Amino acid sequence: MENDEAYLFLKEKLNGFVPDTAVVLGSGLGDFTASIKNPIIIPYSSLPGAPKTTVAGHKGNLCAGTIGKHNIICLQGRTHLYEGLRPQYIATSTEHLKKLGVKCFIVTNAAGSLTTNIPAGSLMLINDHINFSAQNPLIGPHKEPYFPDMSKVYDAKMRRQITAIAKKEGIHLYEGVYIMVLGPNYETPAEVKMLRTLGADAVGMSTVPEVITAVHAGLKVLGISVISNLGAGLSKEKNTHDDVLQNVSIASKNLITLLQKFLEEF
Repeated sequence: MENDEAYLFLKEKLNGFVPDTAVVLGSGLGDFTASIKNPIIIPYSSLPGAPKTTVAGHKGNLCAGTIGKHNIICLQGRTHLYEGLRPQYIATSTEHLKKLGVKCFIVTNAAGSLTTNIPAGSLMLINDHINFSAQNPLIGPHKEPYFPDMSKVYDAKMRRQITAIAKKEGIHLYEGVYIMVLGPNYETPAEVKMLRTLGADAVGMSTVPEVITAVHAGLKVLGISVISNLGAGLSKEKNTHDDVLQNVSIASKNLITLLQKFLEEF
């Protein structure tokens, strides 16, 4: 699952810069990189063998630099399985991050709420996830552990720290279970009911493949969902990608504050 050409290209472009933390930025969250000092910007399009991002709200750049005492590498947007990407490509990308020096993996996304108790425009700290995509990035030959343990995916210490920061900053941070579906369509009202019955609080079309590979690689993981909309049947409004981006814009300021403070204090 390795593509050494892409890894070597990244290492050369970083020119001795060693990131300790990776941050994956979901739809409409690319502005977080404005807080990075001395940024090194690498377009995805320049990476050997990299697919193009095709979704509005995803800039498609790697941005490396510093925030607080941390060396950060940000992924401004991601590719998705519904774009026709093989899940093994995600495993390779995460392996590259580890080889570059990353130890902590922070993942964000835009997600639909499965309950009116978590409103659009809010933030949800992910405490667990459900893979409902019928896809797995570890399918096929891969490194040990061959059967990685998933009982404690989202690091408890990191969750406590960012919860404390949210409380101090006066930001309401919900907590719940994220479920991934393949997409790219939004869910039907019946599907929303089913997903809620399964124990999920928010639904999206990403994150889980990256997190599986990060856990497999031994990285500490923190996940936060921007609640972009209420699931079908919970609101009279139809879900559109423009509405998603608008609600993400509302919540993104709080998320950027949280992440900045976390990286300064963690």
